[in-house]
Amino acid sequence: MTKLSIITINLNNADGLKKTIESIINQTFTNYEYIIIDGNSTDESVSIIKQHSEKINYWVSEPDAGIYNAMNKGVIKATGEYCLFLNSGDYLINSNILDVVFHSKNPNEDFVYGNIMRLNKNGKEYEHKAPEKLTFFTFYFSSSICHQAIFYKRDLFQKYGLYNEDNRIASDWEFNTLVIIKHNCTTRYLNEPISFFEKNNLSANEEMNEMERQKALRKHFDEKTLADYEYFKQLRQTPIVSYNLELKSDFLKATVLFYLKVLVKIQLLFSKK
Repeated sequence: MTKLSIITINLNNADGLKKTIESIINQTFTNYEYIIIDGNSTDESVSIIKQHSEKINYWVSEPDAGIYNAMNKGVIKATGEYCLFLNSGDYLINSNILDVVFHSKNPNEDFVYGNIMRLNKNGKEYEHKAPEKLTFFTFYFSSSICHQAIFYKRDLFQKYGLYNEDNRIASDWEFNTLVIIKHNCTTRYLNEPISFFEKNNLSANEEMNEMERQKALRKHFDEKTLADYEYFKQLRQTPIVSYNLELKSDFLKATVLFYLKVLVKIQLLFSKK
């Protein structure tokens, strides 16, 4: 059985696509299939795909209905045990990282995730560490886990559905919250940088992100969860949390969040008396 399906979506990003493809086909790990979903690009993207077609198991270039529609097309074509979404411009951190994940770590959990590398405002690379434990609290206050560092068991999409194509930003968050918090799928954190993430501007639209998250919560969760979300939303506006969100140090962020959790637990304890 194919161990991994790597899915790349692309639209008019030929240079980024080339970088992504090369990072995949140069892997020492070979038990994968590679799928590219191109949104009818008008630049050199299709030409680049054709240049590497012998290393690509499936590709298509046609109009789509957005990012999540393209990602869903990839899931539908996938046959691997796990899926990894590595969009054009993103790339695997080195040539043996997939060997590290699937041979050294040998995971079997539903949701396996690691860290990403990215650039700070000064253009310097740094490792952004994902939270070791995934709770509703950490989903709200921690930076979202990037799909470029997540290996999903493909049957999660068969059990719980594909990405919500009505969203423009928050469908990753919706799907992750659904399978981990509501359905309690098994998870495993790998303290390894998996890929380099080329941030896009779409995810910076906080107002749309908030709206789509609240809609997802109303769809999948009960009133108690919604109440917690509103409480966390108020906490987010407090000086200590606002300060924490601006911190660049993952260690300091973790420290502030730890003490914030303690304060929340104390408040909840006294509120029950």
